[in-house]
Amino acid sequence: MTGQSDYLVATLVYLGAALCALGALFWWLRRRWSPLWRWLLLLAGAALLMTPAYPYEGVNTFAPALVVAAFQMLTEGPEAAAHAVRPLVAALGLALLLTLLLYFTVLRRARHAPGDH
Repeated sequence: MTGQSDYLVATLVYLGAALCALGALFWWLRRRWSPLWRWLLLLAGAALLMTPAYPYEGVNTFAPALVVAAFQMLTEGPEAAAHAVRPLVAALGLALLLTLLLYFTVLRRARHAPGDH
């Protein structure tokens, strides 16, 4: 395999594992937590696990932003990790916004569906 195809395979394996972990989390929480909290955890987990970032300046491949942020925070300090933290914060904000949108549309209607007692 070439370097490009190795990168693609590794990325697909990582994304597949992240989706499996998120699916398992969602399934495990299905009876324990309310739909609002379940969706918030699922979307926040997806934001944390699937947001990409460049590991270093000048690199043209992505890595998980959470890993990049943690590694650079520990080795080079918060300033070096800022480029990976910004997309994480944006993705978490989007996850919160989507959860609220779900809550005020689909989840609220499902909770107050006619015929439920």
